[in-house]
Amino acid sequence: MSEGKSRFASAGLWLGVIALAVLVLSILGNRLELVHFGIAVRGMALAALIGIIAVFVSAAGVILTFVTKRTGLRTAIAGLLLGVLVAAPVVQSIMVGAKVPRIHDITTDLDNPPAFEAAIAARGENSNPLDRAAPDLAELQRQAYPDLVTLKVSEHPGKVFEAALATAKAQGWEILAADPARGTIEAVAVTRVMNFKDDVAIRITETADGTAVDVRSVSRVGESDLGANANRIRTYLHALKMNLAEAG
Repeated sequence: MSEGKSRFASAGLWLGVIALAVLVLSILGNRLELVHFGIAVRGMALAALIGIIAVFVSAAGVILTFVTKRTGLRTAIAGLLLGVLVAAPVVQSIMVGAKVPRIHDITTDLDNPPAFEAAIAARGENSNPLDRAAPDLAELQRQAYPDLVTLKVSEHPGKVFEAALATAKAQGWEILAADPARGTIEAVAVTRVMNFKDDVAIRITETADGTAVDVRSVSRVGESDLGANANRIRTYLHALKMNLAEAG
């Protein structure tokens, strides 16, 4: 005879639902600019913590349904899956963040990074500064992302500029400014989930052997970018090289 549904199973499911609700509210609050990004990030961390608790409580519920006559196996499994669904992405981001320096201004040219002009007004007063005055910023980037260097190609600057602009648009970035005479492009990249806005500056320079392309990507908010700006630059330069190769 059944002893009724396991309380652990029911509690685990409710915790999973609460974790999911906190996560969704944090994301929507940030995307709709209803709360400060710092509150949204803390909300996501809280959701992950509740999700982890849900996993343990639900796991206990699963075990109890096997060793006792209580019901609730499906409920416990649902709570377990919800907890993992909420906690896993946040925990993964935390783990990634622990492996990279707490910086948010990344460039392929550490000595003379591309400058921003059009983006300054769009960034607002509360955004991260663009002066790269943080101590050891260049050295921290050099150690963490030694592969990020100036892209050098043999094509004419005009051709490279057109490809660079087309590649930026293909990335889904909002183009703020594009000056072929100066060889500069400024754009805004928006992250998919949290809707964070990062500014990108691209500089195309003629060289003795062809053209040099430098890229800078800077987060508007947050001390650490969790490696997002470096990944954005890598992806962009790879796509640009592919576009130039296809253009012949």
